[in-house]
Amino acid sequence: MGPKASPPTRPLKPGTWFWKQLIWLLPIIALAAVLQRSFRRTEARTITYSQLEAQLDQDNIATVEVTPDEHVLEGSLRHPVTIDGRTVSRFHTILPLADPAPLVARLEGKGISIEGKRSSSPWSGVLFALLPWFIIGAFWLLILRQVRRSGAQAFAFGRARTTALSPETPKVTFADVADVEEAKAELQEIIAFLKAPERFQRLGGRLPKGVLLVGAPGTGKTLLARATAGEAGRPFLSISGSDFVELFVGVGAARVRDLFEQGKASAPCIIFIDELDAVGRVRGIAAGGAHEEREQTLNQLLVEMDGFEPNEGVILLAATNRPDVLDPALLRPGRFDRRIVVELPDVKGREMILRMHAHKVQLSGDVDLVVIARGTPGMSGADLANIVNEAALLAARQGKDRVEQRDFDDARDKVTLGIERRSLVLTEAERRLTAYHEAGHALVNLLIPGLDLVQKVTIVPRGHALGVTFALPEEDRHTHTRAYLLGRLAVAQGGRAAEEVVFGPDQVTTGAAQDFAHATELARRMVAEFGMSEVLGPMSVGQGDGLVYPGQEIHRRREISERTAEIIDEEVRRSLTEALVRARALIRENLERLHALARALLDRETLDRPALEALMAGRPLPALAGPSAPADSAAAPPSGGADSAVARPHTDQAEAAKVRASGAMEEASTASSATTSRFLRTPT
Repeated sequence: MGPKASPPTRPLKPGTWFWKQLIWLLPIIALAAVLQRSFRRTEARTITYSQLEAQLDQDNIATVEVTPDEHVLEGSLRHPVTIDGRTVSRFHTILPLADPAPLVARLEGKGISIEGKRSSSPWSGVLFALLPWFIIGAFWLLILRQVRRSGAQAFAFGRARTTALSPETPKVTFADVADVEEAKAELQEIIAFLKAPERFQRLGGRLPKGVLLVGAPGTGKTLLARATAGEAGRPFLSISGSDFVELFVGVGAARVRDLFEQGKASAPCIIFIDELDAVGRVRGIAAGGAHEEREQTLNQLLVEMDGFEPNEGVILLAATNRPDVLDPALLRPGRFDRRIVVELPDVKGREMILRMHAHKVQLSGDVDLVVIARGTPGMSGADLANIVNEAALLAARQGKDRVEQRDFDDARDKVTLGIERRSLVLTEAERRLTAYHEAGHALVNLLIPGLDLVQKVTIVPRGHALGVTFALPEEDRHTHTRAYLLGRLAVAQGGRAAEEVVFGPDQVTTGAAQDFAHATELARRMVAEFGMSEVLGPMSVGQGDGLVYPGQEIHRRREISERTAEIIDEEVRRSLTEALVRARALIRENLERLHALARALLDRETLDRPALEALMAGRPLPALAGPSAPADSAAAPPSGGADSAVARPHTDQAEAAKVRASGAMEEASTASSATTSRFLRTPT
C-alpha cells in the first residue's frame, strides 16, 4: 500500500506574504527607534542656563532647537568643551524663562541657526517606555508557544505511525498478483469473513486473529498485503516492525497499544505489520540476561493479540522472511491462527509473472517467455521483474524499437552473473589460466550424467569474476539424489583438477578458494543433515539455522560429542578428496576435450550450449566473423604450453610461474572460482 497522499498546498493570497513579513518587521523598527532615541538622549549633555550663557558669550554655539511649550533648548557647539569633567559637543538645557523670546533674539543677533521643534504628545513617552516591555512579552509568548507545541509532540511520541489506505491511493487487487494461488485463496477467505461474517459464524466459526505471511525475500508478501487492502473494502492500517523500536523506554509498547486502539475504533479492520521479525524476536537471549526494550514491545503485542481483554474485529496480518527467529508465544494459535507460506515460483508461476510484467513492454516476435521462465529457476518475482526491466533498458540503450529475446538473455546474465567488464585488460597468461579453470568446471559437468546442463561458459569478466560457468536444470528440482550431490562436488573440484593436470601440482593457484568453500558446505550438509554418510549413518547432527544473536551460545546446549565432530570432519574430508580424484581422472581421460574447450574460450571468449555440444562431439565450430578469427579453432592443436601439456602435463610450469609472478593470478583464480556457485546451490 502506498503512503497517504499529502493535502495540496494552498497558494498564498496576494499581499499575504507582505503582511506576514510586516508583522515581524514592526517590532524591529520600533526597537530601532527606541534605541535611536535613547542614543540621542544619551549623546546630548545637560548643561545649566548659566553655562549656556557662557558658551553664548564665547560665540561657541553653532545651532539650536527650541521647544517653546516645554521650555527646552537643544543645540550643538562649534568646538567641544569640557564641563564638569565631561566633553560636550551637543547640549540640552531647560530654560528658566517664561518667555524665551529675548534669548531667541540674542541668538539671532549672534547669527546662530535656530529651528523650532513641536512638543511631543504626553502619550509618546509612555509608549516608548512600554514598547520594550511589549517586545519582551511577545518574545516570551513565542517561546511558550514553541514549548507547548514541543510538549504536544512529546505526548504524541507514543502514537503509532500507521499509514491508512486513502481513496486516492491506487488500489492493487489479486488480479495484479501472479501465481501464489494458494496464498490468495487463504487471504480471500479472510476478506469474505470480513464482508459476510454471518456466513461462517452460523456454524460456530470465528474470525482468525492473525495471519502470518512467510517466504523468501522478493516472493510478493507485501504485494499480497496490498492486494488484500485493495480487495477488503475495510479500513487497512499499515506499519513497519522497525517503527516500534525506539531509543526511549516504553515507546514501542505505547505504539502497540495505540495501534490496536486505532484498529478497534475502525473495527472490523486489518492491521498489517511488515518485517515482523524486527519486533517479534525470541525473548531472553541477550548476553548476561540483560533486558531489552524490544521485549517490552513484544510483551505488549502478545497481550493485545490474545490477552485478558477480548480483541474483536481486528485481524493482524504480518510478513517476515525469518520465521525461525520469532518468539514461540507469538506463533501459537490464538495469535497467528494461520501461516501462509509464499514459495518461490515454479516454471508455470515464473511464466505468469513474466507475462504480467511484460504486458507494458514492446516485445519482438522472437521473444518466448516460456523459454525465459525455464531458464530462470530459483528466481523470485522481484528477480523476474528486474530482468524484464533490464531487458527493456538494454533495448532502449541500443536504440531498438522492441525488446528482443537476446535482450532478455543479456538481462538474465547481467542479473545473475553481473555486468560485463570488457574494459578490464587481462594478459594472455591470465586469459589462458581463466580459460582452463572454467573449461575444467564445464568438462566435468558435461561428463557426469544427471547434472544440470551447462548453458554458458565465458572468460569475459563479470562482476567480481574473471570467468563464469553457468548451468541450469532442465526442470525444477525439489529433491536431490546422493549421486547428483556427489556429481556437484566433483564439478566444484574441476577447476583445481584442471590446474593440476595442465600446470602441475606445484603450480596450483588460489583460484579454487570459493570452490572449496561451497563444496565443504555441501559435503558437511550431506554428512550431518542429509544422512548420506555410511560411517555416521542415517542421522542428523546439524546445528540447523539457529539464531544469530549475541549471547545465544550461553543458552544453547551442545548436541554432538567430540568424537562425532571428528567423524563428521573426517567424512567431509573424504568426500571432498574423492570428488577431487574423480574430477582429476575425468580430465586426464578427456585431456584433448579440455584443450579444445580452453582454445575455443580463448578464441571466442563465450561458448553457449550448442558450441559445447559440438566440441564434446569433436565437431569443428563455425568460423567467427572477422579476418583474424581462425576458421578451425576447435580442431587446431593447442599452442605453446598447451601443446606441451598434452604430452607432458607437468612441464608447463614456466608459464604458470610467470602468471603467478605477474601478481594477477590470485585475483583471476579467486574471481573465477565464483562460477561454481551455480553448481553448489544447496538443496532445500
